[in-house]
Amino acid sequence: MITLYTWTTPNGRKISIMLEELGIPYQVKTINIGKNEQFSPDFLAIAPNNKIPAIVDDEAVGGELTIFESGAILTYLAEKHGQFLDQSGSGRYKALEWLNWQMGGLGPMLGQLGFFGVRSTEKSPLAIQRFTEESDRLLTVLDKRLSEATYVAGDRYSIADIAIYPWALAATTFLKDVLAESLATKVDLYRWLALVGSRPAVQRGMQIPVV
Repeated sequence: MITLYTWTTPNGRKISIMLEELGIPYQVKTINIGKNEQFSPDFLAIAPNNKIPAIVDDEAVGGELTIFESGAILTYLAEKHGQFLDQSGSGRYKALEWLNWQMGGLGPMLGQLGFFGVRSTEKSPLAIQRFTEESDRLLTVLDKRLSEATYVAGDRYSIADIAIYPWALAATTFLKDVLAESLATKVDLYRWLALVGSRPAVQRGMQIPVV
């Protein structure tokens, strides 16, 4: 069985969505990052970068397997179960392309904007401007892509959609005031958010963990 170590963040919810989509049994262990539980020796043995999510698969080929980093986890689960990522061809690499785009761009930029623009009590105008502009650029890239295709990687739902959805949703909820001007023009982004958000597995995954 898969054990998911997670918390109530976009990165954590990528994996709970994926597990719900796969319909496989798994158990959840919460790592309360507000209480610094990510620095516990037991968790660091699984995720040495002290970040959620992480998984342990005690039924992996060759014995128990631990994986940290959400992109690696999504790829592993997709390949193990043969779903949401083509085995070969252009569709596979399009999905991986957008998965890496989220990991290296959208997630980090929105995360920094959330810190400087919302959570921090000490405001830095330069930092807010920098991360607002970069978040707007990335959301514009995503919106343009979604004007060309039903899903991020093309005609089929994939791990790229699963990775991007929780962050894009955060942009339109938690960060909606900071990004109001940018979001006003993102018609195709909202179309895609409604489409992905209507999936029962996505709705269930977004409620995990229960805290």
